Amino acid sequence: MTQTQYSGRPGDGVDVIASATGSDAPRRRPAWAEQPGRLREAATTEPGRLRVIGALLAVLVVAFGAVTAWQITDRAAAADNVVNRSEPLSSRAADIYRSLADADTTAAGGFLAGRQDPADARKRYNDDIRIASRYIAEAAAASEGSDQAKAQIEKLNEQLPVYTGYVERARANNRLGYPVGGAYLRRANTTMTQEILPAAKELYRIETARLGADYADAKALPWAAWGLGVLALGALVWAQRRSYRRTNRVFNQGLVAGSAATAVVLMWLVVGHSLARIQLNDSYVNGARSLQVLNTARIESLQARANENLTLVARGSGASYNDAYRAELQDLAGKGANGKTGLLAQALSMADDAKGRDTVKTAMKAAQAWWALNATARKDDDSGEYQDALARTIGGNLKSGQKAAQYTAQCFDAVDTNLATAVAHEHTAFQRSANDGRGALGGLAAGAALLAVLGAAGAALGIGRRLSEYR
Repeated sequence: MTQTQYSGRPGDGVDVIASATGSDAPRRRPAWAEQPGRLREAATTEPGRLRVIGALLAVLVVAFGAVTAWQITDRAAAADNVVNRSEPLSSRAADIYRSLADADTTAAGGFLAGRQDPADARKRYNDDIRIASRYIAEAAAASEGSDQAKAQIEKLNEQLPVYTGYVERARANNRLGYPVGGAYLRRANTTMTQEILPAAKELYRIETARLGADYADAKALPWAAWGLGVLALGALVWAQRRSYRRTNRVFNQGLVAGSAATAVVLMWLVVGHSLARIQLNDSYVNGARSLQVLNTARIESLQARANENLTLVARGSGASYNDAYRAELQDLAGKGANGKTGLLAQALSMADDAKGRDTVKTAMKAAQAWWALNATARKDDDSGEYQDALARTIGGNLKSGQKAAQYTAQCFDAVDTNLATAVAHEHTAFQRSANDGRGALGGLAAGAALLAVLGAAGAALGIGRRLSEYR
């Protein structure tokens, strides 16, 4: 039997296999084994190189558009959360705290007024409890995904009925003239200050931290999109230069269109995100941060007022309440209410217009007057002139029969009213800047995706025009 041999050319995909029977049969290699060789062969020709370049350009431009759309969508969502979710939740948590603290202050003030609470004090207390309950329910509905927030809300829901029960017992005993009413009121205050307000404060901290996280996400620099944009634009410029050197044609229309689309997306990305970042920074510095200081100042004034009232409710055994009052008012207005340090001084330094500064200055003057009047009331109480101390605290007639010209309740109301005005003013400034920041990102994600597709198509058409010259 004669043995035959096939002599194939290298790379033709055919191998010779010797048969044990003496016959040789060619066999083609698998496709996956042939592909690298074909690609190498194609890359050695100009048409092959153009195809590779066109594919890489299209991938780079589309990847740039996709990453830009993805990163800007994330940042726009975070900016939207700042405006519509985290800042409102932070403000709502502050409102919960303020309403609860005001209820405690009002309950103590109504108790001091006599056996029967004044109608306006009773209404204010009921309104505070109703508002706090509604806000707690709203916070519960919006706290999905936050176990920490849910835990504090559950504690508020559990302890608030306990507090209101103590207040009602205090009122009932006070109407009957029983001294135990004061004990019930102090127990209510203990529940408020040691159980309820700490939970409300923690809820406020959690929501404020969420606001900070949303700000950080919204302002995060899109490094991946920027890097891909520069790389894609550089590759397009290189491809045009390569085409010019081989053809002496200054412009390739397809590549020019692709470069223009990529450059527009890159410029839009840089300018749009920079503007959004500037506006969001402004909304934080001149809005959110000021709101946090003002809300804290308002809460300190409410707690100071509650402790001032409880000092008198305690009838000679309220030293701890008076110490708490002094500490809280000094946190608010500086040591000795000098106005140079404290929360009000911080708020004044953050105010960025005349209206904001004027309201804080007025609150600061009222706090200084409050401190001075309280010192006089404490001297009266310590010397046994309880009626004069009471008149200088909640108003009414002095022992001499004259009506107290000034009393600390007026000062507290002036502090609270002006701080409420300042909060509303700063909230308006926050919303304006935050909405501007969110608006700067509007349309960028969709525009980047569309222009990237057009840019990739332009690059592909430009390379296709060059390939047609080889047919």
